[in-house]
Amino acid sequence: MIAPLSIPSPDYDWQILELNLFGWQLNIHTYALCILLGIILAVAITSRRLTQRGAEPGVVLDIALWAVPLGIIGARVYHVLTHPNDYFAGQEWWRVFAIWEGGNAIYGSLIGGAIGVFIGCRMTGLRFWSFADALAPGLLIAQATGRLGNWFNHELFGMPTDLPWGLEIESTNLAFPAGLPDGTLFHPTFLYEIGWNLAGAALIILLERRINLRWGKALALYLIWYGAGRAFFEAIRVDPSEMFLGIRVNVWASYAAVVVGIVLFLVQRRRHTGDEPSPYVPGREWKGPDAEVDSEDSESDSDSLDDGVEGENLAGETAATSSSRSTSR
Repeated sequence: MIAPLSIPSPDYDWQILELNLFGWQLNIHTYALCILLGIILAVAITSRRLTQRGAEPGVVLDIALWAVPLGIIGARVYHVLTHPNDYFAGQEWWRVFAIWEGGNAIYGSLIGGAIGVFIGCRMTGLRFWSFADALAPGLLIAQATGRLGNWFNHELFGMPTDLPWGLEIESTNLAFPAGLPDGTLFHPTFLYEIGWNLAGAALIILLERRINLRWGKALALYLIWYGAGRAFFEAIRVDPSEMFLGIRVNVWASYAAVVVGIVLFLVQRRRHTGDEPSPYVPGREWKGPDAEVDSEDSESDSDSLDDGVEGENLAGETAATSSSRSTSR
């Protein structure tokens, strides 16, 4: 029975927007629009945060040109490898590349995107950790936006529930569990993850005003927060998934994200006790129109590899190694 506050699934007509351009039929998937909007938001937020920290305005686009395509490729590869029966059980070989039919994994996107960010940072001179920290809240907002696409697609919902905000799913849906009566409500995992991701983005921004979250620590918090939430949301989903030791593969991946995040935070907190002197590696700094930074003011070579501990002055206080250092906001 449908509850008064139950969440209806959108009409199927909303899944694809049909445009007729000069007699040519163009089908635009709403899911793709949600992903695209998420990418735009992440780029805009990251750009603003990097600029506030002293980076060249617009440099984020140079990195996005690498990170976005490799992130999409990584998302598809991860999905195909974790759902082999959907692609290697006699199906046409080309369906491996049929990304428009759905099938993108966030953890694959993170791996591919990280490779793209590394390449882009090497080309622009930005520190990898600086970019990753600036990206962390925007990435959560992008993921929250992308989850709306799952709602439009009537997919990735959770187990049956009696809660008043249950999600309405038609019994003709291929993912509808067999044996359940018409009108059964399901956990709206898309909505849970949207709320969790937005809360995580807000938490990172608030914590940045109170503690040092540079040198990869904001990224570490992202991994811990997202991994913990995703482990739970993944565990209550009813869609088929590859299992390992009785646990869904993506749950294991979520556990791994939490562990990596904890290790990264502890290691970076120990190795880098001071403020981040610049978002750029030494010798690659961007000097704006009004910049008045002399070569003597650049940081020491020990910080060029992002793995040196900042020097200390005679009073035992951490010394800032660049006069152009900006504080986080």
